[in-house]
Amino acid sequence: MTWSRALKDTARAGLTVERTKLEPLVALRGACGVAVVIGLILWLGTPKLAVSSAFGAFASGVATFQRSWRPRPVLALGAAAALGLSTFLGYLAAADRALFALLLALWTLLAGLAWAVGPVTGVVASQMVACMLFTVTLPTSVLGALHHAALIVFGGLVQAALIVLFPIRPWGVQRDALADALAAEADYARRLRHDPVASFDPQPLMDARSAAALSPRQARKRPGQLGGPRGLAERLRPVLASLADPTLGAGAEGPERDRARELLAAAAAVLDAVAHAIRWGKPVRLPPEVMAALDVPESGPVLTGAGRRSALRLMVLLADVVEAADEPVQSTRPTTAEERHHLLRPSVPRLVPVALRALRREARRSSAIGRHALRLTVVVSVGYVLGSALPLGHGYWAPMTSVMVMRPDFGETYARGVARFAGTVVGVALAGGLVALVHPGPYVCAALAVACIGLMYLLMSTGYSVASACIAAYVVFLLGIAGEGWSQTVQARLALTLLGGLLALAAYALFPAWETLKLRDRLADWLDANGRYALAVLAVYAHPADRKPRRVREALLDQRAARLEWEEAAARAQKEPVRHRGISRGAERAAESALATMGRATMLMEAHLPAADAEPSPGAERFAGALREAMPEAVAAVRGRRKVTFAEPRKAYAAWRREAGDEGVAVRATELLLEAFDELAKALSPGRKRG
Repeated sequence: MTWSRALKDTARAGLTVERTKLEPLVALRGACGVAVVIGLILWLGTPKLAVSSAFGAFASGVATFQRSWRPRPVLALGAAAALGLSTFLGYLAAADRALFALLLALWTLLAGLAWAVGPVTGVVASQMVACMLFTVTLPTSVLGALHHAALIVFGGLVQAALIVLFPIRPWGVQRDALADALAAEADYARRLRHDPVASFDPQPLMDARSAAALSPRQARKRPGQLGGPRGLAERLRPVLASLADPTLGAGAEGPERDRARELLAAAAAVLDAVAHAIRWGKPVRLPPEVMAALDVPESGPVLTGAGRRSALRLMVLLADVVEAADEPVQSTRPTTAEERHHLLRPSVPRLVPVALRALRREARRSSAIGRHALRLTVVVSVGYVLGSALPLGHGYWAPMTSVMVMRPDFGETYARGVARFAGTVVGVALAGGLVALVHPGPYVCAALAVACIGLMYLLMSTGYSVASACIAAYVVFLLGIAGEGWSQTVQARLALTLLGGLLALAAYALFPAWETLKLRDRLADWLDANGRYALAVLAVYAHPADRKPRRVREALLDQRAARLEWEEAAARAQKEPVRHRGISRGAERAAESALATMGRATMLMEAHLPAADAEPSPGAERFAGALREAMPEAVAAVRGRRKVTFAEPRKAYAAWRREAGDEGVAVRATELLLEAFDELAKALSPGRKRG
């Protein structure tokens, strides 16, 4: 993609207004938190203190809107505490420009590295830098700095208290995540009726697993509806795929295929009903015809062989899903041993060493997060120096714009840069024009600021340009509380916002971290994860008595994570104005299809794992041994742009097939696995033409 095309596409993405589900009550609660803080401090304190405290309430509210599975009050308190500390340290160094610039650079570097912990932490860390830049311009003493920091924390306390006192859809994000996973399974079942080898996006299942991780406090209060259906949904997916597969399930045509389609339609209806019940905390309601379709028919089309086993397993699992979800909304249950071991989310204090390890891991130049931190530090430092040197006043707007715009990847940074400037122009023009015409007093400015922030909370998910316009107007009215002249604010805001945006965009062009150059590494990681997943499943066929379900489960999760990393990398690479000489777009698509087929073939084997008392399979053991030896070389070949070969696993498979014939589920699924290997080798062949 050329630079002009990349800039055009990212600009369009930044200015796009999306339609999304609005949450007016949540937005109203957040705006009320800001209103309470500003009103109290205006009544009891000074306008400058009101401005400072307003940033704490505003930023804490923004933190609670981020995608996180932690309790909303914890997010509000954590954001407020971080902002208060940032403000206090900034005040201590504000008297000496050189010392403040050094502190700002260090703080920005840590904020950039904070993206290694997670996106919510990265957003809050960016707000910390922005708050440091803005609030230290309000003159005060060291004791006053403590007051400012305390008021910012107070803003977070108010937001947290409102969330506790006025809960809106408790456990709503967890309910939505689980409901989305079940709805995705329902959609998958419908698509399998028409396309027996339809693909499935595992992201909803991964989100549901993340949402199911609980802190000790959450584990004591979680509704019973959120306990069991997730694990059952995980087990449903391979059963649905094996039932629909024309090789390992129902026949491609005829009565068996009709029966399979009927079962898939019934499964979709059940999963949709359960998803609706979980999302809104209601009992499950199923039509009688759906229940009739899930009974074993006394006459008519029936399934045989592996297809029949899949159908019977599907019926049992669907009954378990309904039973697990059809519970009173307020019922709770103790956390199971499995959840205590696998899905226990660490408390905030115990998260500190985890975060420190993540920071150390990413604090290197070769890391995308590390490069982002360095890039952000340079841009903010240069923006601070230039903003202070220019005779515009309000020099903090330039570095503050940069820190709020910049993200670790090219596409989002450029899109946000364009959206930020466009939204700022609109917001400042409207708010500045209103201030110039009406000349509102402090209390009127406070009311207008609260209205703007409420609108921002409401429209926060519709697009960054809309949110930027609301924030720009909010800041204009907030400065009006402190007595800032509107004309000076407009001029400085527009000019320095443009400067900060241009610095951010130029920095990414001069110091990039292109995802395109890492595509082969992402493919190799996905291939490696696929291989480990296949080996874990084959180990059960080789020695059923020694089966370790947890090992298979962990390998599946690693495979899903590797696939998601590839998909995210490929999506980011499509927006970048560079081209990888080692792999073409056509080869990317072909390799992605081959690796997805590998994962699907292994999943089909997993759907028919033998019982613990089944006979061991020497053929599966020999094939697994050959695959284990071949995978490291294949992964290295993908990374090094060499020819990928799987000669030894193919020989082991041929011997296995001669012994077992072609009737075994594992044998037929392994054939699909080898066909996918061949597709991958062809896609990544050094002599392949670019597509």
